[in-house]
Amino acid sequence: MRMTTLFNDNWIFSHGFEPAARTALLAGEAIRLPHNAVDLPFNYFDETIYQRPFTYQKILAWQPEFEGREVSVVFDGAMANAEVFVNGESVVAHKDGYTPFEARLTGRLQPGDNLITVKIDGSENPEIPPFGGRIDYLTYAGIYRDAWLKVTTPVSIGAIKVETQEVLSEKKGVTVRVDLAHPAGTALSGTLHVALKDGARLIAEASAPVEGARQTVAFAGLEGLSLWEPENPQLYTAEVRLETEQGIDTLTATFGFRTAEFTVDGFKLNGKPLKIRGLNRHQAWPYSGYAMGRRAQERDAEILKNDLKCNLVRTSHYPQSPWFLDHCDRIGLLVFEEIPGWQHIGGEAWKAEAVRNVERMITRDWNHPSIILWGVRINESQDSHDFYVETNRVARETDPTRQTGGVRFITESEFLEDVYTMNDFYLGSEEMPGANHSRTPLRDQQVCTGLPTKVPYIVTEFNGHMYPTKRHDQEQRQAEHVTRHLQVLNAMYGDRSISGAIGWCAFDYNTHKDFGSGDRICHHGVMDMFREPKFAAFAYASQCEPEDGVILKPVTFWARGERNIGGIMPLIVLTNCDEVEFVYGPNIRKRVGPDRETYPHLPHPPVIIDRRHFSAQELGSWGMAWEGGEITGYLNGEPVASVKFAGGAVPATLDVKADEHSLPAATKDQVRVLVRALDQMGNLLPFLDEPVTVSVTGPAKILGPATLVLTGGASGFWLESTGGAGEIVVTVTSPRFASQVIHLTAA
Repeated sequence: MRMTTLFNDNWIFSHGFEPAARTALLAGEAIRLPHNAVDLPFNYFDETIYQRPFTYQKILAWQPEFEGREVSVVFDGAMANAEVFVNGESVVAHKDGYTPFEARLTGRLQPGDNLITVKIDGSENPEIPPFGGRIDYLTYAGIYRDAWLKVTTPVSIGAIKVETQEVLSEKKGVTVRVDLAHPAGTALSGTLHVALKDGARLIAEASAPVEGARQTVAFAGLEGLSLWEPENPQLYTAEVRLETEQGIDTLTATFGFRTAEFTVDGFKLNGKPLKIRGLNRHQAWPYSGYAMGRRAQERDAEILKNDLKCNLVRTSHYPQSPWFLDHCDRIGLLVFEEIPGWQHIGGEAWKAEAVRNVERMITRDWNHPSIILWGVRINESQDSHDFYVETNRVARETDPTRQTGGVRFITESEFLEDVYTMNDFYLGSEEMPGANHSRTPLRDQQVCTGLPTKVPYIVTEFNGHMYPTKRHDQEQRQAEHVTRHLQVLNAMYGDRSISGAIGWCAFDYNTHKDFGSGDRICHHGVMDMFREPKFAAFAYASQCEPEDGVILKPVTFWARGERNIGGIMPLIVLTNCDEVEFVYGPNIRKRVGPDRETYPHLPHPPVIIDRRHFSAQELGSWGMAWEGGEITGYLNGEPVASVKFAGGAVPATLDVKADEHSLPAATKDQVRVLVRALDQMGNLLPFLDEPVTVSVTGPAKILGPATLVLTGGASGFWLESTGGAGEIVVTVTSPRFASQVIHLTAA
C-alpha cells in the first residue's frame, strides 16, 4: 500500500551553499518545515538579505519498506530556485516557488543513512517568474511549505482528475481520469477500481482493466446528490485503487458538483446569478513570511469568508497553499487562481517557465470545486500575443472545464481569454495632474475593453495604492477609505454586465523598497498584517444578510476634535440593519435609515448621519462638553445590536484573545493571538501606542519579538508549536493594564 508521511522534522539548515553539502552533513540549525530562511522585522528592513543561497539537509535511514518500491520526496513549495541532491547526486531542479515538485529517490538509496540536500537560492533570478522587473510583494526564501515522503508500488496512481456532467440534473454524471506513473518502465497491467463516496457512504463503484497510462472510468445516472454551493459546500470523494502484480496503490480526490460560468450578463453559479464580492490575498505574515502551517492557512480562509463575508478570494499573484485551497472547498469560498508574475514579461526561457506554471498550477488544483477561474496572464502585464495564445491553449487543454482570465490594467488590451479581468483604479484618478474627469467609481466595461460588444467581465482590483490607509490613520481618512470601497461595490452591484469586484486587498503586506509607505509595508488592506480590521473591512462584512451575522460598525473614534474642524459628521454606520437609532447625551434620540439615495444598488447601504438629521446646536460645537452616545441597530422593529461610546474614554481592559485554544503537537503550526487596549465601553483605544510584553511557557514559542507595540490600540502575534504535548501559558503584561493570562493546549 501507498505510504505518504510528513517529512518536515529533523532538517538541518545553514546559510549559504557549499559544494561539500552534497555529500556531507554540515553543521547548522535543527529546524522543522515549513521554514522561513530569514525572519524579517515587521518593517524597515533590507529585503535583499534573503536573496541568496541556503542549505537544507536531512538524513533518511534505509527502511525495509523501500525494497522494490518507488520512493520519493514531494515538496509542496520552496522559494525560489531549488535543487535536490541524494548522496551527492542531483535528482531534480525546480524553478518555481509556488508549485510542488518531486525528488525521485528510487535507485539512489543505499543501506544505512542517506543524505538529502536541498539547495535553495532565494535570489530574484530574472530567468524565473515573477522576477526580472520590480514586484510589489516579497518572495521569502526557504522550504516554506510541507514536504512528504512517498512510497508506492512501481506502478502507481500519478494523478486523478474528476469531471462532473449533467450537474444541474436529477441524475448526474462523473468521469474519473486516472494517470498512472511507472518511472522505471514497469509494464502496465492490472485492475483499476474507482469508488465514489459521500463520507463513508458508497455512491457508486466500478472496475476496469489497466490498458494504458491514462484510464477513464465513467459513472452516469447518479441520484440523490447535492450541489457544491457557498452556503452548502457539499464535497464527495473519488477513491481509486490500483491492483497490479507489484502490489496495491490507493489515492483519493475530493470534488463537488457545481457549474461556474462568466457570461455577458454576469456570473452564474449552478445556473443562478451570483454577484462576486471578493478581496485579493497575499499568503504572507509578519516575521515568518510565507512559512505558516495548515491552521494559519485555514484561518485566513475563514477570515475572508466568515469575518469579511466575501464569497471569493483571488490568489494574487501566484498559486497558494493547498491547505488554504482545501479549506476554501470546505467552507464555500470561491477562488480565482493565477500564475506567478507582476507586470514584467521576460525572455523566451522565462515565458516557457510561465507556460509550465500554467500546467503545474492546473494539474495540482483541477479538482477544487472552489476554483472557478484560471488566471493565465502575468498580472498587469502588457499584451504579448504569442505568449498568451500559448498560456490559454495549455490551460484549455489541461482543464477544459473552467474558463480562463488574464488580469490587466491597460485599456483595449487584446482579449484572448474567456473572461476579461480588469484592474480598474479609475476612482481617485480625478485627483491626478492633468485629469479632466469627475469622480467615477468604475468605467463602463467597453471603455476598458475597447470591444464593440459586452463580454464576460470582472473587476479584479480597485482602490489599493490609490488610497493607502493605515489602521491608525486619522478618522476622516479612514472614512474616505470606507467610502471608496462602498462606491465601487455599489457601482458593481448596479451593472449587470459586471460579474463582480475584487478589492485590493484583504491584508496589508510587506513589500520591496520601491512600493508601499517607505516602511516596506503596503497599507492597502482592509485589515492590517495581524488581520485586525480597519473600518473598511465592514464595508464588505455589512453586505451579508442579517441571518449570516448582524453587522453594526460606526466609522468613528467618537471624539470632538479628531476630525478637521471638529465633530463626527457625517457619521457612516456600516450595517445590514433596517435602521439605526442614534442617542447623544441624555436628551437626543433619533432614528435613521440606510442611505439608498447615495448607494441605491448595495444590498445593505450604510446609514449616513449628517446635518440632515442633527443640527450643529444638537451635538454642540468646539468648546462645549462632549457627551457619550449609543448607536443601536434594528431589524423588523426590534433592537439587535448596540455600540456604546464614552464621552471621555479611559483605558480599562487589555483584551487578549486567541483564535482557538489548541495547537497540534505533532506538526509545526500556528495560532493567532490578538491584543487590544479597550476603554470602559469595550471600544478600541485608537491612539494608545504603548508596549506590551509577552511570555510563553510550554511547548510553543512566539513568532517575532516578545515586546509588542500597540499600534492604533492593537497588535498581535502568532504562537507556534515547538513539539511535544502539554499546557501552554501565555502572559501579556503592560504598564497600563493588569496582566492577562490565557491557556492553550498542544495535543
